[in-house]
Amino acid sequence: MSMTKDELFEILSSGLPDSKIKIEDLAGDGDHYAATITSKKFKGLNKIQQHKLVYDALGEKMGYTLHALSIKTEIPED
Repeated sequence: MSMTKDELFEILSSGLPDSKIKIEDLAGDGDHYAATITSKKFKGLNKIQQHKLVYDALGEKMGYTLHALSIKTEIPED
């Protein structure tokens, strides 16, 4: 199974509202993406905790509908 870039964006936007999300299709196959997510929700969290929030937003899609996702999280500058 695969997922479109727009579907991935919608899922992440719903799970991490008020975030800036940039998605890159790495292989053109709908299975390999890189996402850069900038969110105030990441403030005070370490990288593992930040990535867990992203995985929580994806729910069961990760590993089933979506095969691979490279995640980069950032905290916006005030």
